[in-house]
Amino acid sequence: MTQQPSTGRIVHYTLSDTDALRINARRTDGPAIQERLLDNTWPVGAQAHIGNKAAAGDVLPAMVVAVQPNGQINAQVFLDGNDVLWVTSRDEASEESGSHPGRWQWPQR
Repeated sequence: MTQQPSTGRIVHYTLSDTDALRINARRTDGPAIQERLLDNTWPVGAQAHIGNKAAAGDVLPAMVVAVQPNGQINAQVFLDGNDVLWVTSRDEASEESGSHPGRWQWPQR
């Protein structure tokens, strides 16, 4: 019997080029934050996204937050940092081809 995704399950998600660009574009680091604080250009209440550089092909854990009738999922991808990436309408990678950027797969046992 084939596993079916359900809300709350953990899967592995492979970052695409676009995913990595989105993640890295919104991240900052301590020196940049300090510089903006000193210049009074850091927005009041802003949240800093800090973490290691993301790259296309990185495989990360993701929690399924919604399953669509066509089998696609929406998920929160846990990044190597203090932030997450919300991905929507993502397909499962085929078993023959292994991981595919922008797709999810079941963790190996």
